[in-house]
Amino acid sequence: MKRILTIVATAAVLASCNKFQDINVSPIALSAPTTRGLLTNSMQSLPGLMLGDNAASRLGSMYVQYLSEGPYPGPSLYNDRNTSFSTWYTGPLYNLVKIIELNTTNSAYADPAANGSSSNQIAVARILKAYYFLQMTDRWGDIPYSQALQGSTAFAPAYDKQQDIYTALFKELKEANDQIKVAEKGVVGDIILNGDMAAWKRFANTTRMIMALRLSQVDAAKGKTEYAAALADGVITSNAQNVNYKFISGDPNNYNPWYNNYSISLRNDYAISTTMTNYMAPKNDPRLKVYAESLAGGVIRGLQYGRNAAVNIPAAYSRIGDAFRGAGSSLNIYSYSQVLFMQAEAAKIGYVTGGDADAEAKYIAAIQASWQEQGVYDATAFATYLTQTDVAYTPATGYKQIMTEKWVAGYLKGWEAWNDWRRTDYPTLVAAVDAVDARGIPLRQGYPTNEATLNGANYQAAVAAMGGSDHNYVKLWWDK
Repeated sequence: MKRILTIVATAAVLASCNKFQDINVSPIALSAPTTRGLLTNSMQSLPGLMLGDNAASRLGSMYVQYLSEGPYPGPSLYNDRNTSFSTWYTGPLYNLVKIIELNTTNSAYADPAANGSSSNQIAVARILKAYYFLQMTDRWGDIPYSQALQGSTAFAPAYDKQQDIYTALFKELKEANDQIKVAEKGVVGDIILNGDMAAWKRFANTTRMIMALRLSQVDAAKGKTEYAAALADGVITSNAQNVNYKFISGDPNNYNPWYNNYSISLRNDYAISTTMTNYMAPKNDPRLKVYAESLAGGVIRGLQYGRNAAVNIPAAYSRIGDAFRGAGSSLNIYSYSQVLFMQAEAAKIGYVTGGDADAEAKYIAAIQASWQEQGVYDATAFATYLTQTDVAYTPATGYKQIMTEKWVAGYLKGWEAWNDWRRTDYPTLVAAVDAVDARGIPLRQGYPTNEATLNGANYQAAVAAMGGSDHNYVKLWWDK
């Protein structure tokens, strides 16, 4: 009898197992992601990939000498040979493709009534996808594009030529701009532009403007055409329209990465470089007090760039200014001053008519917009600044002045400054004294070290197209 009861009890337990098999499944979990969640997540990847808590994400600011390293010199000596792009594909790009897919198939998870019209959701996803791919191809050169993000149908995607990627991105951004319906419901989950569809048009067209100038040395005719089209479709026209990624001072998961470095990790890895202070201080540029920390007595002291010598920074050298390293300090993506500098360059190189007169006017307006953005504008001080050596515009040196002042205004936007430096050779930079490679400042990032194993044939083809060696000194297509 005892044995029978045991069997019955066991059977009862087994029969009831189905009641408990979902014990670890949340009753509020989604069976598939909503598009608003995918959009937010894809945007949250941006600061980590562009300005993350790892040194590789900050290479741009090392290459263009915005910053110098203190206790642990490395990236400023150019010892980062190969960097990974896998998280770009598996993170934000995958999410953005999924947004497009869910809206194209009219999935319930797209829910236009709750998440924004399908047209607007698709357009924003296309714009962000193009933006991410632009950042990638401008770092690595040829990368997987047309066969990427296709899941099991293309585990080993071919590498596309950078020129072909640019052609495709111009098309994507133009079509996305035209696809936006300002009168329809804006996208939800948008932590960058809060669903402002007119602002997304400006984002797309400002990106096209940047790309058009990138072609100035390699295909000026196409660059000129694309520049005119972008300008006609509408770009940023005031500081009120600047595009910023907003961190959250009360949320440890969304702190500014510089704040994490200085105040959470207490590492104090970076100080403003003497390259910056030696340019700005003699001109009494008031932005310097925003860019850099003032030490005792109000002194700003830069740290020499590119030395393989460990030094302690606090109280000895000026760290990044409070405005840039607070827990909630924003990360600027696009600014009005940047657009004005591009317009000055376009006039200087003949993309538009107006010549030096227009170039000078836009150049002055760009510097003023930068001062206003940083909250230091004073008409008298500004007039004096414009008379300073290297600042006073002259046709003979105008191009150098435009690009150098653009570099100053773009403080800590290292990747874009690196793009400009490679393309124009301005600002004038001297390579790290203790560089690990005599060839100096890198011209590209090497492919991920695991590509030879994971995508061998296509990786080898891409390397062969570069001349047979995956190193940091192969010029990109637009770098002439």
